[in-house]
Amino acid sequence: MSVEVLNVGPGVTVQDMGRPGLLAEGVSRGGAADRLALAEGAALLAQPVGAALEMAGMGGRFRMGRATRVALTGAPMQASVDGAALRWNASHLLPEGAVLEIGGATRGVYGYVTFGGGLDVPEVLGAQSAHLAAGIGRALAVGDRLALGEDRGAATGMGLEVNDRFGGGTLRVLPSLQTEVFPEAIRARFCAETFRRDTRGNRMGVRLLPPGEGYGLEAGGRILSEVITPGDIQIPGDGAPYVLLAECQTTGGYPRIGTVIPADLPRVTQAGPGVELRFRFVTRDEALAAERGMRAEIAALPGRVQPLVRDPRDMNLLAHDLVCGVTDGEVMR
Repeated sequence: MSVEVLNVGPGVTVQDMGRPGLLAEGVSRGGAADRLALAEGAALLAQPVGAALEMAGMGGRFRMGRATRVALTGAPMQASVDGAALRWNASHLLPEGAVLEIGGATRGVYGYVTFGGGLDVPEVLGAQSAHLAAGIGRALAVGDRLALGEDRGAATGMGLEVNDRFGGGTLRVLPSLQTEVFPEAIRARFCAETFRRDTRGNRMGVRLLPPGEGYGLEAGGRILSEVITPGDIQIPGDGAPYVLLAECQTTGGYPRIGTVIPADLPRVTQAGPGVELRFRFVTRDEALAAERGMRAEIAALPGRVQPLVRDPRDMNLLAHDLVCGVTDGEVMR
């Protein structure tokens, strides 16, 4: 059984947690731009984290080849099945032959569809995800059919309240190898200014627009290329910062003023054009505490899943105003 692609946006790919450990071979980790959204989808379906459809900005139309459980997570998008609206951050049971239609993002950038049983697509270098920059896989096209794995679960009609990461905000940053190359005045201005996410950006990285002059360095051209990772903030010749994301290259020579910690990367990936972002340097201990907090949050996701429709037996009815507008029965004349 499979999912048939009837119509699709230009940035829809299969993504999982990526390919860690291959930097020496010239392949960056890749995987989902918002890895937290994958964990949320898995929690809603009560299954392990696996591959899902990642949709950049807009989705498409997909026909179910069997009765299929789906979870919708990440950037909220307009979603419906056979014309009936579907709730985001929730799981749904779609009948065989149903057409799932997903439109544009109302906030954020990357939305995800996770399928009950996962996607049964071949692995390349230990992962199912497309890595467009490395030439692994491709974006989906009309007529594609994606095989579904065996679904041993049954939970559906579940919802999840998620932390807002779609409106920008302050990003915690660790010093990088070239942080001290930037004069103190520039570093202070970097933390004091508010940036806007540029329209230029993809799975490799996003460009941020400073409110005034850029952060270029005369010494930038004398820095040797070295290993880089997602979260690094490169400053190219035009002085506008680039925050590197999942499909960034493995080496680079632009100076890095800092590195966004992993716990805050979802705020970068889900910042749409024009969204405001700020930076704040933190210590290694603060970064490690944030990492522990993020892992604890992911581990707690299954326990936060709740039915969309609550059983009245589980409700304290005395706490609800069940009847309003009651009168003494006198007819008003």
